[in-house]
Amino acid sequence: MSSDSTTDSPFRSERTTRDEAPQFVLPLVVRIEKAAPPARTDALETAARAVLAMLSDERSLGEGEGEGEWARAIREWQDARIRKVVRRARGAEWRRATTLPGLTLTGADTETSSAALVRVFPPVPLDGWPKELAKLQVSGTELDDPAPPPAPAPGVPVLWLSPDLDMTAGKAMAQTGHGAQLLWWELDDKEREAWREAGFPLAVRTAPPARWRQLIAGDGPLVRDAGFTEIAPGLTVAAEWRRPAGDGISPSADRR
Repeated sequence: MSSDSTTDSPFRSERTTRDEAPQFVLPLVVRIEKAAPPARTDALETAARAVLAMLSDERSLGEGEGEGEWARAIREWQDARIRKVVRRARGAEWRRATTLPGLTLTGADTETSSAALVRVFPPVPLDGWPKELAKLQVSGTELDDPAPPPAPAPGVPVLWLSPDLDMTAGKAMAQTGHGAQLLWWELDDKEREAWREAGFPLAVRTAPPARWRQLIAGDGPLVRDAGFTEIAPGLTVAAEWRRPAGDGISPSADRR
C-alpha cells in the first residue's frame, strides 16, 4: 500500500484529525549568495538530507526522562499537518539564522556552482516563527542546474519529482523533504541507523513521464501536496528504493 493512501495522511488536502491539533512548521533556510548560488538539484538533495538529519538527531528523540530538547516539538509537528517552509538568506541574514539552534547540511561543490548550504531548525508554531527567520524571503526562491544532473548513482534511494509540475526551488525543496520523511517512516531502527551512518545517500531527479506513471501506479511512498501554496493539490514526489536486498537499509517488505 502506498504511503499516500492512508486516510490520515499529513499530505492530503482533505480535512483530517490532524487539522484539530496545534499546527507546527519545520523551517529550512537555504543560503543563496548572488555571486555563488548553489545548483538546484544539490539544494533539493541537501534539503532532503537536512530533514533526515533533524529526524534522527538525538535531540529529536526520546520521551520522559530521556527526552531530547527537540523531541516534544518533533512529536507535536508530526501529530499535525507535516508542514515544511523553505526560506532563503545571504550574508548577514544567513549568519543571524545560524545563531539559532539547528543543523546545517552541506551539499556538493562543483566547478560551476558552490555547495548548497541548508540549515534546518526544530519545528515552531505556525504563527510563531523566530524573528531571525520570519523576515527571510520565502516566495520566488529559484535556482538552476548549470548542466543536466547525471543518472542517479547505483544503490541510492531516488526522490522522483513529477514531470507535470513547475515548482520553484523552494517549493521543490519542501516536497523532497516530505518524500525523505516518508521513506524514514518506513524503516525500522536498524535500517534508520544504517542509512544515517551512510550519510543519508539519496538522489533527486525529475521523472520521465512514462516512469512517473509507473511510479504512481506502484506501492512506493507518494507525496500528495495539500495545495496550500504555489500548486494545486496533487502528487508531487514518488520515492523509489534502489538499494539491493540485504544491505540493511532497504525497507522491509511487510511495511510496504
